[in-house]
Amino acid sequence: MDEMKILANAIVLGASALGAGTAMIAGLGPGIGEGICASKAVEAIGRQPEASGAVTRTMIIGDALAETTGLYSLVIALLLLYANPLFGSLTSALEKFGG
Repeated sequence: MDEMKILANAIVLGASALGAGTAMIAGLGPGIGEGICASKAVEAIGRQPEASGAVTRTMIIGDALAETTGLYSLVIALLLLYANPLFGSLTSALEKFGG
């Protein structure tokens, strides 16, 4: 039974590490989006310098909204690595299965 617990814990740890890595791929999207947003804002300010205040304000709000996606993926990755909710259910399932 101990070997089964060790194997199950190893599988959960491996799957959690893969899930955390996959979640962090979601951080690429906001970075690319914010770069495109900044380049378009610079282009817009270059064309109409008098609208720089409105363009900058809109760009900052858009970047803040885009950044939340990256922060959510970071939170999910940290939860999977350090506060894994699967271990409690795994232990109780193994105890029921093992008798």
